[in-house]
Amino acid sequence: MEMKSIAAQLSANAYPGRGIILGLTPDGTKAVAAYFIMGRSANSRNRIFVTEGEGIRTQAFDPSKMEDPSLVIYAPVRVLGNKTIVTNGDQTDTIFDFMDKQMTFEQSLRGRDFEPDGPNYTPRISGILHVESGSYSYAMSILKSNNGNPAACNRYTFAYSTPIAGEARFIHTYMGDGNPLPSFEGEPELVDVLDDIDAYTNLLWTNLNEDNKVSLFVRYINIADGTYETRILNKNK
Repeated sequence: MEMKSIAAQLSANAYPGRGIILGLTPDGTKAVAAYFIMGRSANSRNRIFVTEGEGIRTQAFDPSKMEDPSLVIYAPVRVLGNKTIVTNGDQTDTIFDFMDKQMTFEQSLRGRDFEPDGPNYTPRISGILHVESGSYSYAMSILKSNNGNPAACNRYTFAYSTPIAGEARFIHTYMGDGNPLPSFEGEPELVDVLDDIDAYTNLLWTNLNEDNKVSLFVRYINIADGTYETRILNKNK
């Protein structure tokens, strides 16, 4: 698979929806996790990321304008010991709860499917990073309708047991704008990553569509000891 420029991938797509990027810095010392949300409706755009424990939560920027919180208010990031969970919905809690009971990442998602927002049937995308004693691995998942048919849920898990320095994988909910919105297709895209968290955060934020971007989370985790740095950007201020 040819590596693509994440800047080019984002700038060429006005509406990838929500996206997860997981990878390893070029110097091989830090695990990378990024998650962004976008919105076309006033309800989706009326959000910010706020910290909650070691993770984050979406929150209404103006509570008086929040219409339906069911699919827009959730915890995208939670930490379970040496595992960091990143998703685009309340399946974060499902993964957390079941992995806390010794189930695998894939097993924990078997009771979930795509979002009930027909005709889009937005895929549920999820990722998990495992950093322990100087080792690092990650996995990604997508649960999607069968080519827009809600009668079936197609489940795909992608595991990266030996991440390569300077490589990241990018999965997002939509291939682009449309009505209905076309679900992501194929395996997670191979994209570049930078050593510097601030430079990478700026790169991602700058190349997300200005009209549709809402919030961005980026975390770099030191593989040696598990300490981390986090950046959060919100369009609403």
